[in-house]
Parts: sequence; structure tokens; C-alpha cells
Amino acid sequence: MTADTTDFSGRNVLITGASRGIGRATALELARRGADVAVNYFATDDAEHREAEQVIAEIKALGRRGLLSHGDVSDQAFVEASLRDAVDSLGPLHYFVACACYSDREWMLDADMQGFERTIDVTMWGAFYGLRAAASQMVAQGAGGSIVIVSSPRAFMPHPGSMAYNMAKAAIDQMVRTAATELAGERIRVNGIHPGWIDTPGERKFLSETALARYADDLPWGRLGEPSEIACGIAFLLSDAADYMTGSFLKIDGGITLPWWAKNASK
Repeated sequence: MTADTTDFSGRNVLITGASRGIGRATALELARRGADVAVNYFATDDAEHREAEQVIAEIKALGRRGLLSHGDVSDQAFVEASLRDAVDSLGPLHYFVACACYSDREWMLDADMQGFERTIDVTMWGAFYGLRAAASQMVAQGAGGSIVIVSSPRAFMPHPGSMAYNMAKAAIDQMVRTAATELAGERIRVNGIHPGWIDTPGERKFLSETALARYADDLPWGRLGEPSEIACGIAFLLSDAADYMTGSFLKIDGGITLPWWAKNASK
């Protein structure tokens, strides 16, 4: 996807899970277009802290303001405090993007329930807490707003070994539709995005480079997607160009949801 030229100057956004992958790409894409960005992340080691600090450095190098917020989105009190800090530091909240997620890949019968519940807590509840806090702020401001929740084709494709993640993403899709219905009267748009198989650090938690390359070749488009491609889709959904979209889902998936024979189909 080629970036459009929508200008976000004078606008503020809070993005969860923004130190890596899709969240990081979205933070930098919006900053390039003029937005000031509050970057949420959760680190378990020094390397992850440095990654988040690098995102802020890049945002500031673009001439934009950046705010770093470290904490766990499965903690509702933290999410609400983080949003207040973003408003206090940057000003009114115009956009919110929920990118944070967690996933353990295990078959249901073998699943470690601690990891299973952690997946639900971060991926589903984390998105809901952010959505709720952002919408409350936007309602209080009285000027509308735009929210994007990162979902997944696994919301409707029952991929084995990902029960908790599949459940969480399915819930997110209904969350988007319901929130869009409840918030339409406030002129707050809520949309979701369905990325396909994207080349992110999270994928390397489960697969080697060799395996990733092999599976990428099997996709209809013959490659993994890039985080920047999803970031451009998120920017579009947030923008005024998508003003007539709410309760909708943008699919950027390289054909992964097409029938399995799609790659080898010929005229």
C-alpha cells in the first residue's frame, strides 16, 4: 500500500503496543504526517526499553512531540492514567489506536492456562480498556474522534494452536461494531483492521527465518506484509478521508483469507 498525503498536523494520538511491529510503524507514519504521538509499550528487558526510546527519538527527529508511556494495557487503571497523561502533555485526544497484543501458541488441550489468560487479558481486555478510555475522553471533548482497533483474520479463521488469540480477536471485531453503534451519535468513528501475516518481531517468537520464508512463499501474494503497509491502512481509517466509515474492517492480508488454491489458480 502506498502512503497517501493526509496531513495530521495539530492532531494527537495515543497508540498502544507502539515500540515494535505495527504499532511502531503506525507511530512513525502518523508523526511523518504531522501528528504528535503518545507511545505506549510494555518491556520485560532493557532491549525493549531501548526500542521504545528509539521510537520517541525518531518522532522528535521528525519535528513532532512524543510521549513515552510504559505499562501493561491489561491494567485498566494504568490505561486510564496513561490516557490522562497523554492529554495533559499533548492536548486533546483526536485518535486512538490499539495495537498491543500477546499470544501463546499451544493446542487447547495442552495450553498453559496462565498464558491463555494472559493472551485474553492483553489482547481483548487491553483493547477494550483503551477503547473505553479514549471514547470517554473524546465524548468529554465534544469534538468527535477516530479509533482503530487492530484485529486479525483469526477472528474468523479458526487457526489451530491459537485458541485464546482467535477468541480475543473475534471479541474485538464485535467490540468494534458495538462501539461504533454506541458512539455514532457522538461523531466518534470506530473501525478495525485485519492484517495478514506481517513481518514483525512477534512472529520470530514462534518461527525461524527459514520457516518464515517458506510459509511466506506459500501465501497467495508470495511474501509477508510489512508493518508500514498496515500503518498506511490505519492512517487512512483515522483520517477524514474515511469519514463515512465506522464499524468497518479494512483487510490488508496479501490474500491469506482467499481459498487455499488461490496462489495456483490460473486463467
